[in-house]
Amino acid sequence: MPMTSTANAEDLHEAIYRDGIVALKGALPARWADEMLADFDVLYDEAERWDQESGDGRGRGRVPRGPGEDAKRYYMAVHPQRLRGFRELVTHPGIDAVCRAVLGDDYQYVEIGFDVALPGAVRQPLHRDFPTPEETVGTRRLSSLAINATCVDVTPEMGPLEIVPGTHVDDSADFEDGMRVPSQLYGRYADRIEKRMAKRGDVSMRTGLTIHRGTENNSSRPRPVLILGVMGAQYKTFAEHHFTMTQDYYDSLPPEVKLHLRRATVSDTLDPIVQDYVLDFLLEEG
Repeated sequence: MPMTSTANAEDLHEAIYRDGIVALKGALPARWADEMLADFDVLYDEAERWDQESGDGRGRGRVPRGPGEDAKRYYMAVHPQRLRGFRELVTHPGIDAVCRAVLGDDYQYVEIGFDVALPGAVRQPLHRDFPTPEETVGTRRLSSLAINATCVDVTPEMGPLEIVPGTHVDDSADFEDGMRVPSQLYGRYADRIEKRMAKRGDVSMRTGLTIHRGTENNSSRPRPVLILGVMGAQYKTFAEHHFTMTQDYYDSLPPEVKLHLRRATVSDTLDPIVQDYVLDFLLEEG
């Protein structure tokens, strides 16, 4: 749903506050997703090789998001200039309009990476990405968004995202560490879970507070999704993030993008990103 109008941005702002997630169907061309898949393949191979060379096999190039020595589900942050589609994503007028409506005109990018469910990935526990932050408690004001863009056409066998709309307002005190839904509360959400079958070019924008989980990938193909983290300028992130680019790449970006890069690190070199944000409860099957 390509859109640029203020009215549409306001409608999506209302939808995010109501449901905790909105979808922009066909926001980007399928060609863009195909390029992201090709970039993912290269970056994942590099991260996997670094893991293997490190000796521990996990938590360096990739963060495990599933159980076992071979978790089959991983997250990895990447350098934005390694992605051919980064500029097209961050200059998309509809995405920009929603970020402005929810987070303010001076919203900031904080991290970009891939979450991937490999063949054999198991179901995750129902969870949030972080506890309800102080600025949201009492006010329900959202301070961050996750922009998700699938790299493949998702099928039921590929482990689609399951999400429970409207649960971003639920009390974190009910959850383990403010994030994991305890098994005795699953009945509260069972009838409200929705599967999201995103297609190449689709973009979703959600708050990480909305209850969700990855499901079993019973197919023979990986299901990578690109995730761009965005914060309101006045707020702190829950965890440390990595968002580094070289001076030449920074200089090549248009001024309207640079306004949202005040949290980026500009460096002479791009060193491998040490992935260190592990959520222990995601190392268990849901």
